[in-house]
Amino acid sequence: MRKQIAAANWKMNLTFQKGEKLFNDILKANIVLASHQQAIFAVPYPYLLMARSEVDDTKNYYVAAQNCYNKKSGAFTGEVSAEMIHSIGVPYCIIGHSERREYFNETNAVVAEKLNLCLENFIKPIFCCGEPLEIREAGIQNEFVANQLKESLFHLDEEKIKDIVIAYEPIWAIGTGKTATTEQAQEMHAYLRSVIAAQYGAGIAGQISILYGGSVKANNAKELFSCSDVDGGLVGGASLVAADFIQIIKALK
Repeated sequence: MRKQIAAANWKMNLTFQKGEKLFNDILKANIVLASHQQAIFAVPYPYLLMARSEVDDTKNYYVAAQNCYNKKSGAFTGEVSAEMIHSIGVPYCIIGHSERREYFNETNAVVAEKLNLCLENFIKPIFCCGEPLEIREAGIQNEFVANQLKESLFHLDEEKIKDIVIAYEPIWAIGTGKTATTEQAQEMHAYLRSVIAAQYGAGIAGQISILYGGSVKANNAKELFSCSDVDGGLVGGASLVAADFIQIIKALK
């Protein structure tokens, strides 16, 4: 079975002390994950070492950075490189999140550069893709997300593409009052997998985990994760509430 992943994205939330408490509350639930299941915590940069220490002895629990810079090193005050992230033992990094694309104008080319640097430094990228409202309303969402994959991922060879986790974000359904249905989630995940299959073959496409990043909550996680092409979730707000994220982890296939 493909890896089934509950990934928490804390974004720019929580003090150090509140983050420690959240970890403690989640970990004391003593959820034992199967070999094909993972819980990943994408925390702010100042908390990465704390987070790694918290999950260190817990099997199949991992830490991720929320971003990295698209250059190896240099005079880029305030930025953090993939090499730095690797040097503190963090194995995952979110790349191309919709908020990075929208607020910081990250293009598919910039995302590809970040992804390459992660792979060069033995970091598994969690690659985000997804369409905004105007693209969904125009009915061209398939072409839009296929282009994101092609411009940011399809330069990779067959071995490297297998190290990518994909997270689909229906941006049009996040904070807009519109709701993405379970059927719409499955439809897009299946389409993404078909695009990868056309490039790399069905065997490789069947190995890549595709997470859903559209307002996963404790009360809808099980239904979403039951979809055949949904391999877990990239979770925002609900990952900041211990009881909610515990239920989301337990909802994994």
